Amino acid sequence: MDKFNSIPAIPFEGPNSKNPFAFKFYDKDRIVLGKKMSEHLPFAMSWWHNLGAGGTDMFGRDTIDKRFGAKEKGTMEHAKAKVDAGFEFMKKLGIEYFCFHDVDLVPEAADIKETNRRLDEISDYMLLKMKQTGIKCLWGTANMFSNPRFMNGAGSTNSVDVYCFAAAQIKKALDITVKLGGRGYVFWGGREGYETLLNTDVKFEIDNIARLMHMAVDYGRSIGFKGDFYIEPKPKEPSKHQYDFDAATAINFLRTYGLDKDFKLNIEANHATLAGHTFEHELRISAINGMLGSIDANEGDPQLGWDVDRFPADVYTATYAMLEVVENGGLTGGFNFDAKTRRPSNTYEDMFLAFILGMDTYALGLLNAEKIIQDGRLAEFKKEKYSSFESELGKKIVSGKANLVELSKRAEELGDAKAPGSGSQEYLEAVVNQILFGK
Repeated sequence: MDKFNSIPAIPFEGPNSKNPFAFKFYDKDRIVLGKKMSEHLPFAMSWWHNLGAGGTDMFGRDTIDKRFGAKEKGTMEHAKAKVDAGFEFMKKLGIEYFCFHDVDLVPEAADIKETNRRLDEISDYMLLKMKQTGIKCLWGTANMFSNPRFMNGAGSTNSVDVYCFAAAQIKKALDITVKLGGRGYVFWGGREGYETLLNTDVKFEIDNIARLMHMAVDYGRSIGFKGDFYIEPKPKEPSKHQYDFDAATAINFLRTYGLDKDFKLNIEANHATLAGHTFEHELRISAINGMLGSIDANEGDPQLGWDVDRFPADVYTATYAMLEVVENGGLTGGFNFDAKTRRPSNTYEDMFLAFILGMDTYALGLLNAEKIIQDGRLAEFKKEKYSSFESELGKKIVSGKANLVELSKRAEELGDAKAPGSGSQEYLEAVVNQILFGK
């Protein structure tokens, strides 16, 4: 039975269309920088927000009914109804991928053996839908933060029993990810952090997180998982001090513990905001270290100090993000809309409108990135800014053949060094505006 009978398949109608249920900029077959737009933008639906989040916040209960025809939530009937709704939703929007946590798919039972049986049952049903629609799994993960057992973390827990339970969840989530053909597996350390040093052995906890990740890699490879593992950095909330604060922190962790050959980063825009960074900064740091893997496409709010997970609407941010992705040669993962409609946006129609907004925003970002690259002024300015290192001495420095003695001698010969030329930030921002809005 269709869950969204009143909503048609979403067509591309162009920027002049007034039809709310049509793409204005996402034209999946349009060629941009030598590839189809859909190849640049492998979009994914997050199972948890789109099929699970009902608008609950700390001050109020659900505002939208997401039973999708099931009699009650938290049942296997409801789990199957979500599968039906999810695949119909993705098909109508032309979304090719989905992402999931284990307990998004089925209600967690009192015994892990029963939870695993339910996961086997629902993943069999999902496989049928995948074969019928051609929709694929982008990545899977395990929810190791919601249940009270994880109050002190999963890999960072002080309990051996909880650590074993975390390992069991990872094992099963990897089994399901491989079964569904997932391209990646994500670690989001939802409670991998601490509140105070008065009761925390930080080194012990970080060491144990690394041990758990090594076990996951070993097991995943043993069952045929060939994709990337991802860490998703987040600076705070729920823990005061998260161990995966930002891209630079996560990269240092991966290299310190010898995990960098198997792991890349899944960068979320909202988490960059919480870390005090721009989204494009986190993407650039990941890219220059060879670790830009996948993206959680959402939007934070600098005036709110928590994870609001808004659908992306900021075209400037999307433009700068797509510049980073294109210059990186694309992603091994994709663009997962880890985003939820606002609490008052409480209809099924709003769910579709939110995805249309997000997909069009990133399509605009891609089209703008193409314009900026083809215009060439930003790239030329940046090249000129560092042109002194094209001199004989500059090339010697860059090649690692210079030493302090000869550089000191050069400084003495100069007597003084003039300040560098202008960075011209305001001019460059005007160039971007001209490229984006000029005719």
